[in-house]
Amino acid sequence: MSDQRAGIRGHRPSGRAMPVPPAVRTGRWRPMVAALVGLAVATSGCAASSGAASSGAAPSAAPSRTAVLPTPTSQVPERAHARPDPKAAIPKDPAKLAGSLTTTIEGLRRAINDWIRNGDPGKGQPPESVVLLALQQQRLYRHLARNPEVASRTYARLSKSLAAQAKDNVTAIRNLLSLVRPISGSAKFRVQPAKPADVLLGHFRHAERRFGVDWEILAAVMFVETKFGRVRSPSHTGAKGPMQFMPGTWAAYGMGGDIQDTRDALLAAANYLRASGAPRDYRKALYAYNHSWAYVDAVQLHARQIKRDIRNYYAYYNWQVYVVTTNGDRRLTGP
Repeated sequence: MSDQRAGIRGHRPSGRAMPVPPAVRTGRWRPMVAALVGLAVATSGCAASSGAASSGAAPSAAPSRTAVLPTPTSQVPERAHARPDPKAAIPKDPAKLAGSLTTTIEGLRRAINDWIRNGDPGKGQPPESVVLLALQQQRLYRHLARNPEVASRTYARLSKSLAAQAKDNVTAIRNLLSLVRPISGSAKFRVQPAKPADVLLGHFRHAERRFGVDWEILAAVMFVETKFGRVRSPSHTGAKGPMQFMPGTWAAYGMGGDIQDTRDALLAAANYLRASGAPRDYRKALYAYNHSWAYVDAVQLHARQIKRDIRNYYAYYNWQVYVVTTNGDRRLTGP
């Protein structure tokens, strides 16, 4: 889980036992959730004590996949986009929150369109407008995740489609935060830039073709685990790499690859999920990956958003790494 990382390690919520792959039954399993650094310091952006596991009810089925946006063209003029201040206070009033969220998401969609049409997500860094708008979106959702009553009043002031998107994201963040415990404010983490968005997209789709696991699920797992490979520190239990494998699990499913290599790690994750029940039963497979229904729900909610609109993948790609510490949240990446 890319928002945070250390606090969730080793946490095993209660729940009914599920069939798991041989590597799990022989003792090589470990909770594979890793960084979650974006929410908390071991999950996605917030400090929270370990809470009850989610009910295990599957999110509603995702709609058919959105077509890829038009290929880049130099003939489309670049728009001027708002550049939110990453240090500005988040509105407290639900009406103002709804207005800020609406403006942010609409601006982010336009900025992503321009990035795909005029730029090249397969090379270099995202435009500043995309980075700042995605960070503002993340900050707003994190605030709503921490304030359920305010969130409910904010949803009522959003359009139907934006309310549905907000609920999915806020619920996912809240689920991940329920697994996190704050860490020492002096804790050190190693982070690095993510590989270009379309390079990762190519790896996700390659793994999907080879193992039949939806690329959106793989993207959501990597997003939750290490914020697309930005978190490079091993977990406190020894999990490593962009998909946070324990060495024993890697030995069983890594197919001789490099645990630190993005392409190899994604193939291993697809291999593991396929062996655990995907694509027939994603909930069973994700529960094997991490024994937490809250984790399973969060991954599926993020994957559903990517399936609804591929621009949500590009937005998540630009969410930043946060850690939840005993001194409050600390952002490790971004402006």
